Amino acid sequence: MFAIIDIETCGGKFEFRKGRIIDICVVIHDGLTVVDKFSSLINPECNIGYFYTKLSGITNEMVADAPKFHEVAKKILEMTEGKVFIAHNVQFDYGFIKDEFASLGYVYKRDTLCTVRLSRKLLPGKASYSLGNLCESLGIPNEARHRAEGDAVATAKLFDHLLQVKSNNPIYKNKGVDDLMVRRIDKIKQYIINKLPESCGVYYFLDKEGNIIYIGKSVNMYNRALSHFNTKEKKGKKMLNDLYNVDFLETGSELIALLHESEELKKHKPPYNRMRKSDSFTHSIDTFMDETGILNLKIVEAEKSKNTLLSFVNYSSARERLDQWIEEHTLCLRYCNLTSYDSVCDHHQLKKCNGICANKEEPETYNKRVAKIFNQFKFPHASFMVIDRGRNFEERSIILVENSKYSGYGYIDNNSQFGSPDEIRDIIKQTPWYPDANDLIRSFIKLNSGKVKVVPL
Repeated sequence: MFAIIDIETCGGKFEFRKGRIIDICVVIHDGLTVVDKFSSLINPECNIGYFYTKLSGITNEMVADAPKFHEVAKKILEMTEGKVFIAHNVQFDYGFIKDEFASLGYVYKRDTLCTVRLSRKLLPGKASYSLGNLCESLGIPNEARHRAEGDAVATAKLFDHLLQVKSNNPIYKNKGVDDLMVRRIDKIKQYIINKLPESCGVYYFLDKEGNIIYIGKSVNMYNRALSHFNTKEKKGKKMLNDLYNVDFLETGSELIALLHESEELKKHKPPYNRMRKSDSFTHSIDTFMDETGILNLKIVEAEKSKNTLLSFVNYSSARERLDQWIEEHTLCLRYCNLTSYDSVCDHHQLKKCNGICANKEEPETYNKRVAKIFNQFKFPHASFMVIDRGRNFEERSIILVENSKYSGYGYIDNNSQFGSPDEIRDIIKQTPWYPDANDLIRSFIKLNSGKVKVVPL
């Protein structure tokens, strides 16, 4: 049985009540035809902005007397129980409904199927796989576009078409696969489904002796773990053969998941992780200003570094990065400490250096180009906190950076006030520092600018 669902929302994000469901339709399909349907406007308990009214035609007045989500939650639970959750771009609809239930203190979990992905597989070569364009190309009518019932009914008709296409294509079974192995992997898969939550965190695959054989992280551990069972790679299949158990750590924050995964990979070095992050950083690119006021870059041994810009697992990696900067920013070999300090560098003669080493370029001009590199790797403050999602709606996470080094993470209630740095340190789980932790934090802040809060200390 299948539950084909469409929703309309008043925002692109559930968190902080910026986006809530305002219209929902659930169509029950038994694999042959539609057997049941439920449709309702929803009072989102927040304002519907002009953009979303224009898109769906749903106004604040229309939902004023509509039921709130908690009033239809039981109906949705009962209709979708034991069924595959289907939607066009399923992660959007499923994510919103999951978050609505989470706000009520309930964990909503269903197997999912995306008609976008299924259409791409069964109907290759379409110019567009949006619901409107796809239905138009197939002659499927939809008289209520961007309303939940109209889109859900159209998706059900699309699903009918996809089932027909699939039935007309022969299904080939892999030969030579041991039936016992298939049954064993299926049991492990079901065990993982039942144990892993659909939340952000780090998960561990364990062998028969309890040894960690693989570590992964995801904003949805449940879905990510399932993806391993679709692998066609020989190494991936061997991992499934060795897999006997699973464990996990919920983090709430994707940044904490990234940092914790990095630390755990160094600590355990699981055999099936492709990229084992090294715990040994032998060289650094240092920065300093010489007596003439010119900014220098220099590769040094890690233990001799005084002002580290980036750290590397070997000299070759450091040299490769420095050579890249030299080419991209027209840097001088002399002031990258790759040639004699009292001669004109070879790159100037090849017109790859503007002549800072031959007194043909002002230090201020040269320093501006070096500063562009600094700015890529500089934290917004020497000491600060990143405030991010918690593991539930009642808390937030704190990632602490002190003196430009990642210190650790912790959690705090939404109603708690931030105290002194000493009080903050008391709730922080201290972790070993590795240079790549700083890289993860820098990248995360840059990619999530405006979504996470950075608080200087």
